Amino acid sequence: MSILIKNGRVITSSEDRMVDVYADSETITRIEENIDPSTLPDDTQIIDARNRYVFPGFIDPHVHIHLPFMGTNAIDDHESATKAALAGGTTSIIEMICPGPDDEPAAAYGQWSELAKAGACCDWSFHLGIVRFDDLAQRQVRDLVEHHGVRSFKIFLAYKGALDISDENLFKLMRLAKELDIVITAHCENAEAVDAMQQALVSEGKSGPEWHEPSRPRSVEVDGVNHLCTFAELTGARIYIVHTSCGDAVARAMAAQAAGVDVIVESVVPHLVLDSSWAQRGDFEGAKYVMSPPLRDPEEHDRLWEAIESRHVSTIGTDHAPFNFIGQKDMGRDAFTRIPNGIPSIQERVDLVHTYGVCAGRIDLQTMVNSCSTQAARTFGMYPRKGEIAIGSDADLVIYDPTHETPFCESDSLSRVDYCGYEGMERRGRAEVVVLRGRVVAREGQYVGDDAGGREIQRDFSTSAPS
Repeated sequence: MSILIKNGRVITSSEDRMVDVYADSETITRIEENIDPSTLPDDTQIIDARNRYVFPGFIDPHVHIHLPFMGTNAIDDHESATKAALAGGTTSIIEMICPGPDDEPAAAYGQWSELAKAGACCDWSFHLGIVRFDDLAQRQVRDLVEHHGVRSFKIFLAYKGALDISDENLFKLMRLAKELDIVITAHCENAEAVDAMQQALVSEGKSGPEWHEPSRPRSVEVDGVNHLCTFAELTGARIYIVHTSCGDAVARAMAAQAAGVDVIVESVVPHLVLDSSWAQRGDFEGAKYVMSPPLRDPEEHDRLWEAIESRHVSTIGTDHAPFNFIGQKDMGRDAFTRIPNGIPSIQERVDLVHTYGVCAGRIDLQTMVNSCSTQAARTFGMYPRKGEIAIGSDADLVIYDPTHETPFCESDSLSRVDYCGYEGMERRGRAEVVVLRGRVVAREGQYVGDDAGGREIQRDFSTSAPS
């Protein structure tokens, strides 16, 4: 099967041009100003992209699907989450494997891998969470890198007693990461400070969702970034700071980068368009907007968008973590510390960035592609197979209608979660046709592909590097 996309405005992280794109089977084989359809096989599918953008498939580098939290699990499965991703223009995801402190890394990888193989409709890879790091875990980490292609690990400098890693094990892991040439992705806060503040607030009767942000202020996040960067400087490890929520944290990471630390910064879309007032909504409605790090004051939006425009923030993910408002988020009615964290965003991310970034004049189209696709591919060993429109790249393509205007609403979502975190907000633009490895898998917000049609992405750092 072959596919030809004609008359589109092709946007990559570095180019903006009017060209036709042809894919033979799963791979882009021709990019020319005018490809004559009569020269192609008779069964070639032709898509007219006139007055449309043609983007490389978008990559979400920070997703939770099978996510345990305080006795419950995120409501999506791999089928629903990846169909939602594709409907929104995301053709590849990197999911966080989140084992508990007693789980073996190899068993966790096996469990998540089988779930993805059985249900994922888009292409996928994993960051493996490291909580346990005894001798057995260290041997398994080596094996997963050397024989199973794991190229990035996730650590938490948060969630005391549940997911946090000791400094002793952090140092060992980062030395191992340097040796094995893998990336350490990190949730940066100060676990001890957060725990102490949460206990104090709840004991004072300050138990509603509006107290979540005061329990983990910006200074706690900046401290976590500083801590991680210090260990990276000592070990030479490559680090990737996830869901950076404030300008001060970005500035601390950039200072470390200027001093020679190999650090890359991610933001996630909730921090770019929502603010702390959403978590202060009455009747417990604010629980829908509890995530960590929390939503900040509105002025942080400008600081983060400026960092994306300057490319100090390299990537925009989602931290998609879908928990129902009824039956899951309301576990925390008596204490905000028991509210499952997360704002579902896997389907909405690209349109939010286009609406509130590009259309608002904060970033241009090439920066949108860079932060929502290309830099994730470069950082995590998928480039140029993913994140690019070039001969030899996978035919992951998004034909995007920038004129579409409908508000965000829960009824449009293919995720199983029972609310939309962006309900009623303006939306400008939509993925009209989504192509995964040469196959049309979504049209106008609906999934039209095969079930479980995704593949695990083979990652190789020798062919890609951040820029």
